[in-house]
This record gives sequence, structure tokens and C-alpha cells, in this order.
Amino acid sequence: MHLDLSPVWISLKTALTATLIASFCGVTTARWMFKYRGVGKSLIDGLLTAPLVLPPTVMGFVLLLLLGKQGPIGRLLALFNISVIFTWYATVIASVVVAFPLMYKTMLGSFRQIDTNLLASARTLGASEERVFWQILLPLAKPGLIAGFLLSFARALGEFGATLMLAGSIPGKTQTIPIAIFFAAESGAMDQALAWVGIILVLSLSIMSIVNYWSDEQPNRKSKGVTSLKQSNLLRENLDPHALGLTWDTTDYPVPKAQIKLIVDIQKQLPGFLLDVSFHTDGLPLGLLGASGAGKSMILRCITGLETPDHGRIILNGRILFDSRQGINIPIHERRVGYLFQNYALFPHLTVAQNIAFGLPKGLSISATRARLKRHLNSVQLDALGSRYPTELSGGQQQRIALARALASEPEILLLDEPFSALDTYLRDQLEKLLRTSLIRYPGVTLFVTHNLEEAYRVCPNLLILEGGKIIAQGPKQEIFEYPQSFRVAQMTGCKNFSRIRQVSQCKITAIDWGCTLEVFDIIAPNLVHVGIRAHQLTFPDIERFSSLHDINVFPCWLTTISETPHRMTLYLKLNCAPTSPYDYHLQVEVLKDKWQQLKDRPFPWRVQLHPQRLLLLQNSSGYHTLEYSPSELLRLTSEDHSKQKLS
Repeated sequence: MHLDLSPVWISLKTALTATLIASFCGVTTARWMFKYRGVGKSLIDGLLTAPLVLPPTVMGFVLLLLLGKQGPIGRLLALFNISVIFTWYATVIASVVVAFPLMYKTMLGSFRQIDTNLLASARTLGASEERVFWQILLPLAKPGLIAGFLLSFARALGEFGATLMLAGSIPGKTQTIPIAIFFAAESGAMDQALAWVGIILVLSLSIMSIVNYWSDEQPNRKSKGVTSLKQSNLLRENLDPHALGLTWDTTDYPVPKAQIKLIVDIQKQLPGFLLDVSFHTDGLPLGLLGASGAGKSMILRCITGLETPDHGRIILNGRILFDSRQGINIPIHERRVGYLFQNYALFPHLTVAQNIAFGLPKGLSISATRARLKRHLNSVQLDALGSRYPTELSGGQQQRIALARALASEPEILLLDEPFSALDTYLRDQLEKLLRTSLIRYPGVTLFVTHNLEEAYRVCPNLLILEGGKIIAQGPKQEIFEYPQSFRVAQMTGCKNFSRIRQVSQCKITAIDWGCTLEVFDIIAPNLVHVGIRAHQLTFPDIERFSSLHDINVFPCWLTTISETPHRMTLYLKLNCAPTSPYDYHLQVEVLKDKWQQLKDRPFPWRVQLHPQRLLLLQNSSGYHTLEYSPSELLRLTSEDHSKQKLS
């Protein structure tokens, strides 16, 4: 049996050409659809993927209508004496049409699986959209690119219906392997048809094997770094400051020498509330405190340009980053903003050194680049890890590399979005010291978002407290913690004891929920609605040094229950009479364990003092209701709600 092998050559040449064209068009279209946020997105996607669901003969008929002599494109080509019907070019066109959707959908799926924080991080490091695509988006989508290429090749190799209708079956010119199989079987040459089937099966199965091998290898390659990490015992790093040769500066932040200032006055409608904030800050780190969903991270994203406010303006060092009235909205890569994400957003396909180099200013010589890399690696004590990949680092090491990368871009403002949230207590403490040292040397503006009150107090001289998209307090940390003006501010800065009040005289109030009358030193304003006292500021006169005010606001108390931590005890006390249940208490008191040892064996009632200078007289925050439950009722309701959640 003589077998003309021209269909093999035609099929391979057609499939390869069509795959290259489909790959370029598929990647380009997938990139556009990945960023597209306009109307009709689902309809456009449906049209682009129609060749996947429509029969090939239907697609061939549509192409014939478009490219035939009477078709719109065919008539246009005829003006230049060009005809594609029944030519090799027709086989390529038919194969491109059926292979394109596979590449498009594969690449779009790959793009969507990439962490958007990685792209955002690249933009904040000054990368243009083209650089983000070529150096971050496309390399991270490499597995999808290769799989899409192979699948598109296999689809183009097996195309039959559209090719037959558009290109026909011209031996040595347009006859591909699938068409050769059809006509061989139709003419009764079953041995020849079987030979063609064997050839195309070998080709198709080889391609699918390569795809499967590639897909299976990717998880192994990603986990290889983790395995080597365990083997090299890098999961627990030694960050002892003396061992690292670091000395922590215990002085406060110096007054900035240069005039640096951030002005933020923006409004943005969010699900459930309106973010409406107006503040300014200089070179001293500003801590943003607030419950989850208060708008803290959104403020950072608006400053970087990752989100666009509805109205307002953002000005950094006299340079307008955003102004809705003037229509100014500077692109992200031109804002000179350093952003440290919660998950660090290190580029997994780049080494540690390459990650930091990505943020370096452009135009540096090779020697200058190496010098800066060495300096930044040394600043975070990771000189020996420049050739490692992020997956080979522990969480603390990744956090330090992310900080070094953010500072390497020489930003005018550094935004830190809960940088320690994923770390254990030991690493949080050590890295907090490293961060504080870095911020003392950093000449720009710093915003630090955190849920940890003590962390914010240690790192930031100034604080801003958010609730429901509104600023309810801002100023020096000492002032906010020592003299909170409202119930919500006191609550969010860690105060646990509150009571509604009723004025008795010019210097006396009744604490309704505590069942006692208190003398106060501050002026009782008419809009005061609560009294509060922090848990660590209650004292026990019988075991502590007496003062000239030892008889003021002293009450008998009984212990309801206790809660223990490694170094402290929390005591729940009922004033004036014995408790009737574990939820029947008035005050929480935090004491060190040595004081607990002095207290625990004493007979009841004990004596507790609410010192007049420690009492917080509080207004009701704008937009918030007064306290509706006593502390004991709150504990009971919280406990019941927690129990219901556990049951569900």
C-alpha cells in the first residue's frame, strides 16, 4: 500500500501556523477581557467562545458566507485579486477559528487565577501596564499558555468540517489528515484510512500526554521550595536583635527635616456605608485603627490608585494624586507609593533579589543595582537568601523581603496594611522592632493599618480611628488613649468598663449600670452619657499604697469569676453585694499575678477604688446609640451568641 504523506505535512504546517496565530489573538483578547469592566461582557465572551459549541460545519458555512465571492470580505479581497477559498490559507483560517477559543479560555482562566495583589504590587512599585503584563502577568500564566498552545495545536490538527467547507479536499494542497481519512473511508480504502487514523492518534495522544505531564509537574515544582525549606530547617528563624547585631533606637521618631505632608479628603460609596474621611499627616507614622470593614484598607487603596474615590482629592507633598473636580487621577505607577500587602504579594516566579530589584529606580547601572540590592538585603538581615524563591522562605522572611522591596522603590509614602497579621507572637514582636527601626530612617509619610491596639501604640506617634467609614478620633496616641472623648473611641482603644450616668451634682454622678455614686474631677458637660474606666486602672486600697484620696470612690466588691492569661488575671467584680450568677458582675479588673496572689485568699468583701482621675467621662459618638445593656448583660448575650455559633 502506497501512502501519500502530503496530508501529514499539510496538517502539521497548517496546525502550527494556526496555533501561532490563535495563540497571539487568544492571549491578546484574554488580556483585554481580563481588564474589561464594561457592559455586555457575558455577550462578548459568548461570541468569542461560540466556535467551541457550534458544529464545525456551521462555522465553515459562516466563513464561506464571509469569505466567498459574494461575501463582504470576499468582495473586498477581490478588489486586490485575492481569493482564499479552496487554498491552503483557507485551511489555516478554518483552523484558527476553531483553535482560538481554546487558547482564549485557557489564558483567561489562568489570568483570573493570579492573585490580583501581585499585579497591584507591581503597579505600586512603578511598573507600567506593559511591564506588568510582560514581567508578571504572562510569566505567572505560563502553565496556561503552554497548555493552551498544545490544546489549540491538537484542535487545529483534528479540524475537519470547517476546513472541508472552506478549503475543500485538494490533494497536496488543502487535504489534511482528517479529510484524507474521510475520503479514504468513503472510497473503501479502509487500510489507508486506518493508517491515517493511527498517525493522527499518535500525534494527538502525544500532545495530550505533554499537557497532562505539564499540569502534573506544576504542583510538584511549587512544593519543591517548601520541601527544601523543611529540610534546611528554615521554618523558625532566629531574629534575636543581639545576634543580628542590631540596636533598636528607643527614642521617639525625630521631627522630619523636609516638608512632607499627605492630605486626604475623599468620599466613596461602599456596600453598606459611605467612606467619608478628611485628614492630613506629616512624616510621623500615622496608625489607622478600626473594626473590620471600617474602611481602613480602602483608604490605602484610594491613595495608591487601586481604587478611585467618587469625590474629593488626595495631595502628597504638594503633588495632586487625585482631584475629582479637576479630573486628575494619576496612574498607579506614577504615584511613588510603597504598599506592603497583608499577604506580602511577592512575585513567586522571581528570586528574592529579583523581587527587590523590581522596585529599584530605573536606569541604574549594574554595579549600582548590585550595591543597592546588597544594602536592602542587609537592612532586613537576609543577605544570604538573595537567590531563593519566596516559597522557600518563612512568613517572617517574606514579610521582611516585602518591606525591603517597598522601600527599594524610594516611595514618598509607605502604606502598611496589617503587615504582621499572619505571624506568630514571637515573630510579630521581633519584626515590629525591625519595622520601627526602618521607619525612623524612612523620610516619607507612613500609614499603618492594624487591629492590634498595643502594636499601633508602639509603632505610631499619631492615631486615626475609623468607624463605619467616618473618623471618630485622630491625634497624638497619648491623648486618644488617655482622654477619649466618646464611648466608641474609649471602647475601640481597649476600655472594657462602661456605665450610663445620671448627674447628681456639680461633681457627682450616678453610675446607673454599676449601682454606685462617683465623685469626679472633670467638669460634667450636659452631653456626657457614659462613664468608663480601664481594667488596669482600678486599684485595691487594702493592698496598695494609700494616697490622699484613698477614701474616695471606694466600694465593697465580690468576685464573680476569673479569666487567666500567662501573666495577668482578669477579675470580674460585683459592687456592693454578692453576685447571683457567673454573668452578674459590674467591672473587669486586670492585675498581675503577684497581686492576685495577695488578693485571692482575702475574705469578701474586698475593697476596690475607682479613682476620680482615672474616670473617663464620655460623650455618645455621633451616629451611635447609648449603651443599652449592663456589662453583665453584654457578657451573657455574647456568650449565648457564641454558643449558638458553635452549635450551628
